[in-house]
Amino acid sequence: MVKKPNDELTIVIPAKNEAKYIGTLLESLKKQDYPLIGTTKIFIADAGSTDGTQDVIKSFAGDLMVEIISGGFPSKARNNGAKKAKSKYILFVDADMEMRNPTLLRNALSLIKRKHYHLVTTLIKCNETGGFADQFLYFLNNVAEVGSKFFSPMATGMIMLFEKQWFDKLGGFNEKVNYAEDYYLSKQTEPRRFGVLLKYILATNRRFQKTGHWRILQLFLDTMLHSRRPEWFFKDKHYWD
Repeated sequence: MVKKPNDELTIVIPAKNEAKYIGTLLESLKKQDYPLIGTTKIFIADAGSTDGTQDVIKSFAGDLMVEIISGGFPSKARNNGAKKAKSKYILFVDADMEMRNPTLLRNALSLIKRKHYHLVTTLIKCNETGGFADQFLYFLNNVAEVGSKFFSPMATGMIMLFEKQWFDKLGGFNEKVNYAEDYYLSKQTEPRRFGVLLKYILATNRRFQKTGHWRILQLFLDTMLHSRRPEWFFKDKHYWD
């Protein structure tokens, strides 16, 4: 008998050549104590992977309701998944994350429902791949996230749990913004409707390896300084070069 997806939660994961990481994420999702995880639709928006990513995804088909759809740059990939979602809430999570805490998903959903939030994120910590500099930059990100609740909500696309009705009202991720598209979207949420779950999701340090710690820090600070200038977000930062 074919299972019917639950109407509470959909998960969307943008991916491109994520064979090294996505199995860890999906395994951690499988181990979540959220009672509806087995009937939670998981759309993986793949941008033409050539490294076996799709084979890894398909290996979880017996345990999770995974479906591969067309992807692209992160904003487009997330929007593609959101268009297919029929649930009340939608979780965006990056392919190299890990929910090692088995209560994370259930607690995030509990928070967004209990407080009637539009958007919830969590704290982020680097996994064993990281060193001091990686952990420090994620620590700064956590401080900024928690502090942003009082003036201009900041959530990273690494993990964003939206009330789908609010996400649709905002028009989704702006596909013309090629850096900080997550903050550009999250800052449109009222502070009183934004929450940070004080539990950790684990990330890799590949962002810092690819771009460099100082460059990431510079981009982060520039984003904060120009947060009230919409035109800044549409300038090319060469992040994806």
